[in-house]
Amino acid sequence: MAEQQSVPDVIARAWADLVATACRIVSDGLVVGTSGNVSVRVRDRDRELVLVTPSGVPYDRLAAEKPVAVGLDGRQVLGELTPTSELPMHLAIYRDTDAAAVVHTHAVHATAVSTLVTELPLIHYMAAALGGPVRVAPYALYGTDDLADHMLRALADRTGCLLQNHGTVTYGATLDQAFDRTAQLEWMCHVWLTASSLPGREPSLLSHTQLQHVAEKLRGYGQRP
Repeated sequence: MAEQQSVPDVIARAWADLVATACRIVSDGLVVGTSGNVSVRVRDRDRELVLVTPSGVPYDRLAAEKPVAVGLDGRQVLGELTPTSELPMHLAIYRDTDAAAVVHTHAVHATAVSTLVTELPLIHYMAAALGGPVRVAPYALYGTDDLADHMLRALADRTGCLLQNHGTVTYGATLDQAFDRTAQLEWMCHVWLTASSLPGREPSLLSHTQLQHVAEKLRGYGQRP
């Protein structure tokens, strides 16, 4: 049974950020209703916790709810609401990578692409920001270890993938980064679907060598300390 106690500041702040991100995936049209889910890794004193959105609860209600947290073993340690059904997928990423946050959506264009190809064609150089060509994990029932296993294979050396007939998963060093990667992936899927929909025309695609050049240049992108 989850602990009943006051919430430490570090968890309260992380929960507020998680709720804001969950509401954002709705307002930006990346999910419908209570679909999709968000999580963030938090260190509280001597333990590592994963805060997660609960199952079937509208995101605009979450600010009034107590944080829902589990250990990396999946045991619930905070909150009374049941964690998301996709908990195995989130925990698999945290156990396998140094991710600090995970975002899973049912974004329209990305989900459509997941039904058409086994890898998103290299329509835009920002695929490099996700580690390379974005793979599609084979379909498996939601909330299962099989889905988590398929996802991990698709995420090898990547920070985002598509889930066949399902949606997207991305992770990052922060919630903002995980969300931005989700939005970028959805945008690239939209671009490819739009370009490939013209009768008699095939979109030009980047080569792997061109993508590698982008990856090298991105290492120096942004502001330096």
